[in-house]
Amino acid sequence: MGKYSKEFKFEAIRLAQTGEKPFNAIADELGVCRSTLRGWLAEVEPVAPRGETPEQELQRLRKENRILQMERDILKKAAAFFAKESR
Repeated sequence: MGKYSKEFKFEAIRLAQTGEKPFNAIADELGVCRSTLRGWLAEVEPVAPRGETPEQELQRLRKENRILQMERDILKKAAAFFAKESR
């Protein structure tokens, strides 16, 4: 189990995303390794492949969105099925 709570991680990510302070200063103030904070950010901000144009990124994100919507719909149906079975 990690030594930092989810709330702490979310707040650290929020601070790093605002850009109000330098990244290194935020890590130092929070008492976390810069690589740790960078890892938390990477989990929520996937890096676009090098050389990807905005149009390519949009196309990729739309495809990912369609896949996620299909997965969500499958999970909804499965949840409804198992809820009905447990009655």
